[in-house]
Amino acid sequence: MNRDRTPYISALKYGWLTALYDPVLRVTVREQTFKLRLIEEAGLKQGHSILDLGCGTATLTLLTKKLHPETQVVGLDADPKALEIARVKRAQSRLDVGLDLGLSMQLRYPDCYFHRVLSSLFFHHLTPENKRRTLEEIFRVLRPTGEPHVADWGKAQNTLMRAAFLLVQMLDGFETTSGNVRGELLETFRNAGFKDVRETCRYVTAFGTLSLYQARKASL
Repeated sequence: MNRDRTPYISALKYGWLTALYDPVLRVTVREQTFKLRLIEEAGLKQGHSILDLGCGTATLTLLTKKLHPETQVVGLDADPKALEIARVKRAQSRLDVGLDLGLSMQLRYPDCYFHRVLSSLFFHHLTPENKRRTLEEIFRVLRPTGEPHVADWGKAQNTLMRAAFLLVQMLDGFETTSGNVRGELLETFRNAGFKDVRETCRYVTAFGTLSLYQARKASL
C-alpha cells in the first residue's frame, strides 16, 4: 500500500502488526458482512476476470473465488509480509487465485483486461496524488463495460463516527485519510473518468463510517 515517499503502508502501519490484521478486522468492522455485500454488488458472472487491488492477506480475494469459482481472480499488494500470509491462506483453502506483488499506481496488466476491480480498506492508505494515479490505472485496465467496487472509510455519519476515525488517522496518517472522512472519494472517481459514481451502503464500525462505492467505466 503505497505513498508518494514510501513504497507502501503496512495494513496496520507497522509491519510487525500485519499478523494481527485479520483478527482485528473480524472483531471491529463487520468484515464478513461488508465483503459479502461488496461481492454481491459487483454482479460477477462466469468468465469474469477480477482484480482485488490492495488485497493484503487475500481475505476478499479468496472469498470472491469461493463464491464464484467460475471466475478468474487475482490479488495484488505491495506488502511482501501481507502476501506471505495470503499465500498460506491460499494453500489452506486450495483455491486457485493469483497473488501478485506490485504498486497500485503502476499496474502491470494490459489495457481493458479486467471485468471488475474490487478493493477493500486500501484507498485510505494512499495520498491524494496516489489515489488519482491509482484510479487512472484502474480505469485503464478495466474493460469498456468494467466496474470498480470499493469498500473504504467514508464521510463520518455523526460526531461519534468522526471521533472513532481518529484512531485510523493516527495509525495511517492524516494526509492519506482526511479526504476519505470528508467524503471526497466520490469526486476522485469522477475526476478519473468514471461514470455513475455512487455510494451504495454505509456501516457503523468501531473505527468510523465504512462506505461501499461503485462506478462504471462508461455509462449504460
